[in-house]
Amino acid sequence: MTLPRPAKTALLVGVPLVVALAVAIVPAWRKKEPEVTSKWPWADAERVLDKPAEPPRWPLTGLDAPDVVSVRSRVVSVKIENSAEARPQLGLRDADVVYEMLSEGGISRFNAMFHSRIPEAVAPVRSARMPDLQIVPQYKAVFAYSGANGDVLRRIKSSGIDEMEFGVNPVGYYRGAGRRAPHNLFLDIAKLREQAVAKRKFAEKTEVRGLTFSPSVETSAAASRIVIPFSPANRVEWTYDAPSSAYARVNNGKAHTDAGSGKQITATNVVVLWAKTKKLRLRDSTGSPTLDMELVGKNRAAVFRDGVRMDGTWEAKEDAPPAFRATDGTLITLRPGNTWFQVVPTSVNIAFD
Repeated sequence: MTLPRPAKTALLVGVPLVVALAVAIVPAWRKKEPEVTSKWPWADAERVLDKPAEPPRWPLTGLDAPDVVSVRSRVVSVKIENSAEARPQLGLRDADVVYEMLSEGGISRFNAMFHSRIPEAVAPVRSARMPDLQIVPQYKAVFAYSGANGDVLRRIKSSGIDEMEFGVNPVGYYRGAGRRAPHNLFLDIAKLREQAVAKRKFAEKTEVRGLTFSPSVETSAAASRIVIPFSPANRVEWTYDAPSSAYARVNNGKAHTDAGSGKQITATNVVVLWAKTKKLRLRDSTGSPTLDMELVGKNRAAVFRDGVRMDGTWEAKEDAPPAFRATDGTLITLRPGNTWFQVVPTSVNIAFD
């Protein structure tokens, strides 16, 4: 059927109107939202920030050092006497690390490592002992001492240790006033270092394998006092002082002081190292046998810091100082500061409370 022309025109005019009405009633949720674009720039890879450089730290104390050059300076290991005539010693408070172990006749003797602080003088310097052959190389140290028995001396001379014996290299050593020989041998460490480089051609710098430090400690058993019976002739006590976070030393019932400052000797860390000990055929002038201790290897240890005790083991290599682990294998760390190693035979029992 063919519509009249006017009707056809009316139909065509109505189509746009219907479309317009249909658009007008489309729900709002169906309307297309405007596209949102990010203002962030396009990146092909994740941005990585450089890790801040850690400040140089002294390897034997974990404390801040002035620069990397100072950290690489040579450690000086000094053999120091601890008989009644030797106390009070001079300079022990400035040592980063001190080993104390039995000598002949039940008297202890020290091997003190000086690195971050160099005192004006150290005294009294005495003769070397067999365990020094193991200790000194662990710190790549220059060894300062005054003689030894024939067998020990031969071993030191043939060991390759950078050593500065008083009888052969006297520069830096001198006899001090107010003490009788042989308890009056003093040492100027700075002069000894200069002599070691200028005359003996020893290396001036080296990389020192350090101890492991952490400012915090896991919860452990409290222990504010330590008693170490080295022998009937030498009984040592350490008492923790919370304000200073350090242990104060008492030797044979008396506060152990430094001759220079008059202050009591303290340690941030006190570590008991049990070591296999044997008597050698060699004897001193009084007939007492020379002792040797195994300080390369592994054995039992007790670490005291921050007024707490952590039991475990120590392990030391020929070219590295001891590291410590708990019975579950986790690392035991030291508090940044100085450390005293108390080396005792495996048969010795210590007390603490």
